[in-house]
This record gives sequence, structure tokens and C-alpha cells, in this order.
Amino acid sequence: MKKENSIPVRNSLLLLLTATIWGVAFVAQSVSMDYIGGFTFNAVRNLIGALTLLPVIKVLDKTHSEAEKKRESSASGRKTLLIGGICCGIMLCLASNFQQFGIKYTTVGKAGFITACYIIIVPIIGIFLKKKCSPFIWIAVLLSLCGLYLLCLTPGEGLAVGKGELLLIICAVLFSGHILVIDHFSPLVDGVKMSCIQFLVCGILSGVPALLFEHPNLSGILAAWLPILYAGVMSSGVAYTLQIVGQKNMNPTVASLILSLESCISVLAGWIILGQHLSSREIFGCVLMFGAIILAQLPQKESAVL
Repeated sequence: MKKENSIPVRNSLLLLLTATIWGVAFVAQSVSMDYIGGFTFNAVRNLIGALTLLPVIKVLDKTHSEAEKKRESSASGRKTLLIGGICCGIMLCLASNFQQFGIKYTTVGKAGFITACYIIIVPIIGIFLKKKCSPFIWIAVLLSLCGLYLLCLTPGEGLAVGKGELLLIICAVLFSGHILVIDHFSPLVDGVKMSCIQFLVCGILSGVPALLFEHPNLSGILAAWLPILYAGVMSSGVAYTLQIVGQKNMNPTVASLILSLESCISVLAGWIILGQHLSSREIFGCVLMFGAIILAQLPQKESAVL
């Protein structure tokens, strides 16, 4: 029983680490745009992410049991892994590129708030997929939305829907789909291998418009080597893999709540690393979000006891 109870806690910590890496990655993402285009950035970072996981896969393969190796090497196992990786890669490519270009046409605050609205889109889509949510989780979703509003939007700033906002709304829907696709495939396949395929697909798909419209050059990529390396190794290779592993056997709505902390952590990172002070409004927004995450865990703990 203790081992079963520890699984949601372990997964929650993995997703919290994911959100932390993504939150800090906003700095890398912003800096890189001074040197290269959005498609180029996403193409290079995801290809680096795929390469990063190759030695990890080789090491982890040695730890798998004979039963796991037999299941993974079967025709059906390979097919499920390939389909899952391709589906995740397509969703990630669409979502990340809509986000990248949406940020160009609106404020960072609005971008953070609208993107993180997947926390309410996921349970709404889940209703149609017959995924039930307890009242505690719905309250946690509303608390998180209030926290994100206080954290990301300045007083008097409206939410008029312009070009940037429309792109980010589409991005939020696509990230919701990405979370639900991972929820479906992660219990069926090796998470690290699926993550590697995901990055390869996303990198190739992003590379096509990069070559057609942005004409990337080596000097620009080398000039942005540090943010690209962080985004490729940490944000892509490490964080998205942690997301796949952490979401395994977890309620997708709870997972989306924890992952939405990336907006909160990005503000905290700016405060700690760059010396950007938080207002009382922003601090209260952080408190609401952290409170929502704690509240979202309560139903799982109760169900485990039962």
C-alpha cells in the first residue's frame, strides 16, 4: 500500500520539476529570438533533445526485464510506440510553434495566461472522453485561473482577442491535446523512447518551414548556442521526457495543473535570477496556484486509502 501511495507523489514531483525547467526556459526562448527565427529555434532544440535521449535509452535498456524487452520488441509494441511518438510529435510541433509566434504579437503576460488556460481545457475535453474529475479538482482549476490572472496580467490590461491572442488560444487547445495524447500512450510504451521519437518528429516538421521561410544559417545558430543548448537538452530532452514519465497513470487534469506552474516559476526565476521584484498581487497569484496544486492532490490521497 505504501508503494502504491508513493506513486502519485513521485509523479507529482517529476511534473513539478518539469514545470520548473520550462519556467526557466522562457529566458532561453526569449534570448534566442534575437538571433534566429521561431521555426529554426524549435527545429534545432528538438533535434538536440532527440540526440540527448539516445544514450539514455541505451543505458535504460539494460535495466529492463525480459518481459519488458519482449513486449517492446513485439510487432504490436513497436507499432504502438511509433504511433504514440508521431502523434505526440505532431501535437508538440503545432503547439510550440503557435506559441512561439503568438508571443510576437502580444504581451508576455497575456501569453502566459492564455497558454496556461489548458488547465481548464483539459478537463472540459476529458468530459467528452469520459474522464471524471472530483469537485476538488474543479475548484483547483478555478483557483489556478485566478492565480494566473493575478500573476500574468497587470491591472487594467484587457484580454482583447487580436492576432497574437488567437494564436495562443489555438496553442492552449493544442497543448491540451498533447497532454491527453500522452495520457493515452504513456502507460502502453517506454516513455523515454516515445519522447525521443516525439522530438525527432517535431524537429523535422519544424525544420521544413524553417528552411522555406527563415533560411537559417550556422552563424545565427552558433550565436544562440547557449539558449538553444538549454532548451534542447533541459527543456526538451529532460523536461518533456519527465512529463511523459510523470503523467503515467496520473489524472491528466491534475497533471495539467502542476505543469501550469511553469508560468508561476518563470516569474519566480525572474525575481531570483534577474532581480525582478514581485508585487503583492503577483505573490498572491503564486500562493493561489500552489494552493490549487495541493488541493488537486487531496482526492487522489483519499482514493488511495479507500
